[in-house]
Amino acid sequence: MSVLEVKDLSVTYKTMAGDVPAVRGVDLRIDKGEVLGLAGESGCGKSTIAGALLRLHPSGTKIEGTAMLDGEDVLTMSPGRLRAVRWFGASIVFQGAMHAMNPVKRIGEQLAEPIIVHKQADEKQAKVRVGALLEQVGLPARRMEDYPHELSGGQKQRVMIAMALACGPSLVIADEPTTALDVMVQAQVLKLLKELQNDLGLAMLFITHDLSVLVEVSDRLAIMYAGKIIEEGPATSVFEDPQHPYTKALAAAFPAIGDERFRRAPSGLGGDPPDPMAIPSGCSFHPRCPSAFDDCSSVNPPLFVAGEGRRAACLLVEGAHAGAKETTA
Repeated sequence: MSVLEVKDLSVTYKTMAGDVPAVRGVDLRIDKGEVLGLAGESGCGKSTIAGALLRLHPSGTKIEGTAMLDGEDVLTMSPGRLRAVRWFGASIVFQGAMHAMNPVKRIGEQLAEPIIVHKQADEKQAKVRVGALLEQVGLPARRMEDYPHELSGGQKQRVMIAMALACGPSLVIADEPTTALDVMVQAQVLKLLKELQNDLGLAMLFITHDLSVLVEVSDRLAIMYAGKIIEEGPATSVFEDPQHPYTKALAAAFPAIGDERFRRAPSGLGGDPPDPMAIPSGCSFHPRCPSAFDDCSSVNPPLFVAGEGRRAACLLVEGAHAGAKETTA
């Protein structure tokens, strides 16, 4: 059963310089109890998708398509219904916990607020619930009396996870939740997220640029480039046997510790992602692609079947028919 089903999602920002198409026709589906990992370089549209799913973008942003959450389209909800769905139907864990928390309110007050607003408990019952939530994420209940500055980075991120779980949502969006943490704390938070997701049967959208992190926590991966999904499939197979040249470059960017090959010949991907206001014709990745050929500059490949449960938007995928491709508008 699908908790989230996104069809043809497009997000365009209005700026003084003109329209910026940050997301261009994305389809996503997440089933109950499933973790979908969303990866790609900075600026590819990952966080824009997260914001669109809860309509957190500034007014004037043009959002098209559908985003069905538990059978309701978030993009057409009334403001009142949207307020009810946020935290209760879907919640989000932001990258910078300190910036997402009120520095002059105690932890307990901030955790209790969505519980009380959504009428899940009165103030006394909410306090009990807050203590249970803190213990669920590995913090003692007494920390509810602390202010955010009294917690470490990892502890603040645990509080954000507790807040995301406060109203029992069916979908949790984790937007770069471990990027600002050191490696040891990152491992602890990832382990906690995976355990909570398994225990509670949550659907989760996990966003990061780090493929090695995603393969640890995700059931499926979707790789983004220039506002589009360019490869998707089971997490392990996408990471270990990528079918799109961009995914291959991302996977190769993470060295194996102790492997002399990486020390002597570090891998990487030259150049930068395209400006959203100047997307190249054809395959948007072709100016940086080491495998590009003539058709790549004029043909915009759809997602072709690239194995069991896998798809990739590349003309090199076995079975792709170059003559039948859609060209970039």
